[in-house]
Amino acid sequence: MALLTDLYQVTMAYGYWRAGRHRAPAAAELLFRRCPFGGAFALGAGLAEALRFLRAFRFSAADIAYLRSVLPSTTEDAFFEYLCTVDASEVTVSSVPEGSVVFSRVPLLQVKGPLLVVQLLETTLLCLVSYASLVATNAARFRLLAGPATKLMEMGLRRAQGPDGGLSASKYSYIGGFDCTSNVLAGKLYGIPVQGTVAHSFIMSFTSLAEVEPRVLAPAAGGEPVDLPSLAESWLLRVCEVLQVSPGKVNRGELAAFVSYALSFPRNFQGLLDTYCVMRSGLPNFCAVALALNELGYRAIGVRLDSGDLAQQSKEIRRVFRACGARFQVPWFETISIAVSNDISERSLEDFIREGSEIDVLGIGTNLVTCPLQPSLGCVYKLVKVNDSPCLKLTEDEEKMTIPGVKRVYRLYDAAGHPFMDLMALEEEPSPSAGQELTVHVLGQNGEARKVKAATVEDLHRTYFRDGQVCAALPSLPQVRSHAQAALGRLSPAHRRLREPEPYPV
Repeated sequence: MALLTDLYQVTMAYGYWRAGRHRAPAAAELLFRRCPFGGAFALGAGLAEALRFLRAFRFSAADIAYLRSVLPSTTEDAFFEYLCTVDASEVTVSSVPEGSVVFSRVPLLQVKGPLLVVQLLETTLLCLVSYASLVATNAARFRLLAGPATKLMEMGLRRAQGPDGGLSASKYSYIGGFDCTSNVLAGKLYGIPVQGTVAHSFIMSFTSLAEVEPRVLAPAAGGEPVDLPSLAESWLLRVCEVLQVSPGKVNRGELAAFVSYALSFPRNFQGLLDTYCVMRSGLPNFCAVALALNELGYRAIGVRLDSGDLAQQSKEIRRVFRACGARFQVPWFETISIAVSNDISERSLEDFIREGSEIDVLGIGTNLVTCPLQPSLGCVYKLVKVNDSPCLKLTEDEEKMTIPGVKRVYRLYDAAGHPFMDLMALEEEPSPSAGQELTVHVLGQNGEARKVKAATVEDLHRTYFRDGQVCAALPSLPQVRSHAQAALGRLSPAHRRLREPEPYPV
């Protein structure tokens, strides 16, 4: 992937080479200037992919041939010969662990190595880290809103910006706290739990019970197979009596679809209720099939809604489940899972909570994977040192000014275990210690000094890449996910809240 870069990185590399500066020792930092979505934090992600890129970084013969075709004809042959030798064997990368809570202006990654190579790595590292961190942060916000008990399912593949975007969204939303994905390839590649329900097309493809084949299902405990369509029809009459719904108004094609699906998946039956009418058709049909399965020793696992007033419908459905459970002496019936989808957003979740919904599972796609509230994290990659000289970018836009020098980054915790400040210091400065009084200058506060004392001090960065190889053990994806949830849990409520949080000092 050496060519996955901007052309100006290559032209600058030629400029360095022509000036004899290509091997000058350099350091760069990757960071973002503002926390996304109006919050006070982000989740750092994409490290494992970045390290995989670094291990493989080199220009193939075909890459060099292509560069010859696009660079000016005056480019010297010796430069292309040199590019054939370029790799990341002299690069060192330190980073926060993947899944860590990170804050604006604090480096996520630090890259050291020959100037030409450090420059060539910029665009690809930004590409691998920026979107990953943005989606993981977006997912974390959904998790914080939904709470720990509600199941979150990522189902954004069809809305994602291409296959790569879809796979990345599945992976990094899992890190951010989602429980599963509908993306089958993501499940295979990353080991993420895969789940799905059924679409309206399946329901609409049936018109009558006469289309159901095969028709019989053996009881779970064994015994003579039973005609499931007939059993479901008999239960439908009893359910309609409880719901006070006319059996004649229930869509028989929908019933046939539910029966057919139940015959295929008797232990995993779930129904999509809103193809026709939830209360007058979808719900009676589902209950009839679920009770028929129960009679044969099976349990339905859930329903899904994809339109309408989801919160209100969930409460009405739970009421019906409780009524059927009591009427037919099926205690587990009232616990059947209720899933919803249909452009779920943060505002939707807030509405569900305010209205006291009975929703158990949220299927979220567009508003997760496309990050419409903020489509880019805005990460930047800036030189901070060349040839032992600190680099500083001065600009009229104060936000775009850089902080020179290679830094160590420490996280300061209070006695309650909450982080209250990230401290950046030059790498040659002594490390702070717990209980030590520190004089600090908080960014954005006009250089005014203040004194702080930490109960615990954490060195945030670890070296992950040296001499062309990954030099630290990388955690599994579930371990990264657990780390992210634990880090979010340590944030103080003032910094964790999603609306008008207290700014985190750096």
